[in-house]
Amino acid sequence: MRVWNSKPALELNILVTIMMSFMETKATALLIFISAYILFVFLPKKRTHIAVTAALLLVLLGVISPQQAFFAINWNVMGIFVGTLVVADIFMESRVPAYIAEIIVDKAKNTAWSILLICALAGFISAFVENVATVLIVAPIALSLAKKLKINPTNMMIAIAISSNLQGVATLIGDPPSMLLGGFAKMTFWDFFFYKGRPSIFFAVELGAIASFFVLYFIFRNLREKTTLIPVEKVRSWVPTILLVSLIVLLALSSFFDTGFSYAAGIICIVFGIIAILWEKLVNKGSIIEGIKSLDWETTLFLVGIFILVGSISSTGWIETTAHFLSGLVGENIFLGYTLLVFIAVFLSAFVDNVPFLAAMLPVAITMSGKLAVNPSLFLFGLLIGASLGGNITPIGASANIVACGLLKKEGYPVKFTHFMKIGLPFTLVAVVAAYLLVWVVWGR
Repeated sequence: MRVWNSKPALELNILVTIMMSFMETKATALLIFISAYILFVFLPKKRTHIAVTAALLLVLLGVISPQQAFFAINWNVMGIFVGTLVVADIFMESRVPAYIAEIIVDKAKNTAWSILLICALAGFISAFVENVATVLIVAPIALSLAKKLKINPTNMMIAIAISSNLQGVATLIGDPPSMLLGGFAKMTFWDFFFYKGRPSIFFAVELGAIASFFVLYFIFRNLREKTTLIPVEKVRSWVPTILLVSLIVLLALSSFFDTGFSYAAGIICIVFGIIAILWEKLVNKGSIIEGIKSLDWETTLFLVGIFILVGSISSTGWIETTAHFLSGLVGENIFLGYTLLVFIAVFLSAFVDNVPFLAAMLPVAITMSGKLAVNPSLFLFGLLIGASLGGNITPIGASANIVACGLLKKEGYPVKFTHFMKIGLPFTLVAVVAAYLLVWVVWGR
């Protein structure tokens, strides 16, 4: 009599069960991820609630464990974001940026150059201060100038917003997308200037800025009235400026020392943030608790949720699947793959928040570069440029644009979608093409 060996059948049954469970988990991860991103588009004001709820669902449904969720969060990026935010906030309150802006405008030979110099200043500040804060710093000067000259401030405010968005990409601490790239690729502050012996993202952004400067000059070229501005703003304190400069210098110096500790930049920023809060408490007698409450906790929690969302997609294999699909479209053509990645990013970021988009696509860019056997910096830098500058095309593409349009509406100048695009689209295309070509020349070989 033949005895049936049930052990292989049992092992096969267990294997099938595990595979089905994994497929269910993979499908659940994708469903929650896509649902969250769709809601980001239609409910942008609720993006934090959506991201946190989606992250909690992933944990509660067992798609990702609490431990995996914790380690999916890039704590170095979170430290850079929160610490820099505190220092930038007291820098804005010191009135130093407004003071500098007013001096620049007062020295300009005519209105056109006043506006262009304000945009350049907004860009410079935005390389070290979050874009929305930059718009809020510079906007009062632009609005005062417009009232004095009796001109519509709409074009001026749009130009300031898109200039700040452009330059926010130039450094590690300029804006969350740069912080995401820095954290993902383990880039230091100095790596944004020179990386592995080659010119880095900073120079691509500056070339884009120079090219797009001519777009702005063309828009404002006919404003030739002489400008004399309101009395110069009184500086409340130079200490925040010293703190901000010291933070930048220390981040730059730390880039030269390989300590093997991946949280160095985040800790440096947090320490400076604490110093800034203590200084505010001592000098202005402000409440530390109130100061902490006033931080941008919405964006902070949003980033936490996004990290967990992307972590779930990565752990369930969807990053590899997406990269394989895109690689299949371009075959072995590296230039086509690079171009496709950049301009998909430009288009989608015009309508979708670039933070979740970039967080999702960074692993895809790395995987694609591996499949095409190309330097990963080519795809990473191209993706950052496309995702960050694409938001300049529409009034909803970046938070700074939304804030600028909100200020204009409050002043009685509602901004039409098409009017914003008349400035944002040519500015973006010129800047992106210039930066995209330089990145290809430097990193495409």
